[in-house]
Formats: sequence, C-alpha cells, structure tokens
Amino acid sequence: MSSNSDSAGRVIFHCDMDAFFASVEQRDRPGLRGKAVIVGGDGRRGVVAAASYEARRYGVHSAMPAGRARRLCPHAVFVQPRHAHYREISAQIFEIFADFSGLVEGLSLDEAFIDMTEPSRNDEIPVLARRLKQRISLALNLTASIGIGNSKLVAKLASAYDKPDGLTWIRPDQVQRFLDPQPVRRLPGVGPSTGARLQDAGILTIGQLRQAPLDSLLPVLGRQAFGFRQRAAGIDDRAVSPVRTRRSISQESTFEHDLHRMSDIEDVIRGQAEKCARRLGERGLYARSVHLKLRSGGFSTLTRSRTLAGYTRSAAHISEAAFEMAAGWMRYQSRVGVRLIGVGVSSLESNPDPGQLLPEDAREANT
Repeated sequence: MSSNSDSAGRVIFHCDMDAFFASVEQRDRPGLRGKAVIVGGDGRRGVVAAASYEARRYGVHSAMPAGRARRLCPHAVFVQPRHAHYREISAQIFEIFADFSGLVEGLSLDEAFIDMTEPSRNDEIPVLARRLKQRISLALNLTASIGIGNSKLVAKLASAYDKPDGLTWIRPDQVQRFLDPQPVRRLPGVGPSTGARLQDAGILTIGQLRQAPLDSLLPVLGRQAFGFRQRAAGIDDRAVSPVRTRRSISQESTFEHDLHRMSDIEDVIRGQAEKCARRLGERGLYARSVHLKLRSGGFSTLTRSRTLAGYTRSAAHISEAAFEMAAGWMRYQSRVGVRLIGVGVSSLESNPDPGQLLPEDAREANT
C-alpha cells in the first residue's frame, strides 16, 4: 500500500450503529423483534427514515418513498420516528465513545470516527473494539459494527463489510487487498453520476481506478482525478476532528443480576457520581443539572432530572440529588429489581460567576 508515515501508525475506528432507528424501536417494543420494521411516515408523501434488516432483505432502504417501500415489503410495520428519543440515545452512545478516546468525530446520530492511536498502545486493537461493542450492548441493548483501519476511508469501508454486529480490522499491509476488488461506487465521493462515467470508461472496481493512468482519468473525472486515485490507493490523511460540543457527562452500569437493596443502589450511584465529578474537574467544568436513569429487569426505564441551586463539580452534591430521585423509585417499585443505573450531569459551564457556585464549590474555587 502507498501511504505516508503520518498515517501508517494510526488506528482509526469507524463505529456505525446497526439500523439505528429501527433497532431502537425493536428494542423498545418486543413485539417488533424479528419483524420487518420501517421507521417513517406511511402516507403518500412519506419517506423511509430507517429500515430494519428484516425489511432490507426486500430492498427497502432509507430515503426511499414510503409507497415504494410498502410495495416491496407489504407486511412491514411502519413506525413513526421519535427523533427526540433517538437523540437521547445517541448522546449516551457518544458518552461511551468518549470513555475510549478524547478524539471522537460525530458524523450523525449513529456513527462516528474515533482515533484510537493512543489508547491502542497499551491494548490489542481488536480487544478494544470488542470492549466498545460490549459496552454499547450492555448499556443500551443495541449492536454496532466497527471498522478499523489506518485512515478514515479504510475504517468507514471496513465497518460496512460485515454488518450487522460486525468487527473488521484492515491492517496496513492488507489495505490494497481489501480495497481493490470492491465496486468503485463504494468509494466515498463516487455518486451515481461519477459512477456512471467511470463505468462507461470501463472502470468498475477500486483497483481498476487505482491502476488507471492519470491522463486517462482526466477526461472522465477532471480536476478530481488525482484525488480519486489517491483514495483508491487507500491514501487518506484526514485527521479525526472532534466537532461535537460536550453538553453532558454521564456514567452507566448494567448488572448481570438485578439490584433490590437501596444500599446497593446507593453504592453504585455514589461511584458514578464520583466519576462524573472527576471528569468535570479534568475538563474544568461545573454542572447545574443532575440526571438519573434506572431500568428494571423488564427494560422499563425511569429518567429523572433535577436542577441544583447552583453550579457544582462535587461528587457529594451530585450523588445526593441522585439518591433523592432514586428513593422515589424505590418507594413505589420496591419489588422490582434494577438492571441498569445511570448518573449524569448537564448544563455545563466552564466559568460560572462565583455567586452561581454552590458554597462548597465556591470555597474550593477560592483556595
């Protein structure tokens, strides 16, 4: 493979949730599991937002008119999208990403590039990827496919190679062997029009594009010819550029056996509050809101939020607010075990006015 020294040692993950919207609906509504599910309006002007893998087998895909999707898969169940719910789950996914690397570039609600170059120096690369997939599965009961490469381009193509729930690692010496046989239309930037022009020129695979003389590509691709041929050779030096502003910090734990005693639940909350407080301190942030999430063994979920009297990064204040919210659950659900606990903070501020800090935090800021 042709590559420069900067990209040769990089480790880039592309993590892509599997049929995200549809999988969330199947998770939340057990009666939909195993069925063809189409998320989107089913009216005359409806458009498919997402399709489960059961529906995709019939040729249904996102952005398809709902009428055509209905003709292809007449037995499909149409579900109205719940975008606010998907955004909430996406935020939890990105919190998990942030636990693995500080360099996360979100591409959409359900996919991101993650620069794992530094984290992978102490762990085997596939071990980290399996650990990330397991965290997502345990916390959210959803699956993700991960592609690993030394560039964004290779990682993104690799994540689509073995869906759903896949893990594909393309080592630097395997890049050309991986890219060459793939249809040229899979190369980022090759849309229907460009793909048709390449096909007319007899270029059907990425390998054929890579091997084509530049002067023969210029009439077909114009000024983009050199860039396309570079990509076909796996050369992509783009850095992972975090573009998402952190709006919250959270910790979640899923248990093999349900918790029933309040003392056990408080121990978990206390530990999670300490982790949130530590991350606030590391980032020089304070929080004004505390969030609690509890999920029963039957996947019934409670979420509660509380706005504090002032900004804090004290584990004691965070855990106290979470304890009070959890006590309300236990008063009415004492017979129901807790399978998942999550504590989070939001309304983050780096430099709140001293008068807006809780007293303990104000004293700490003045020392």
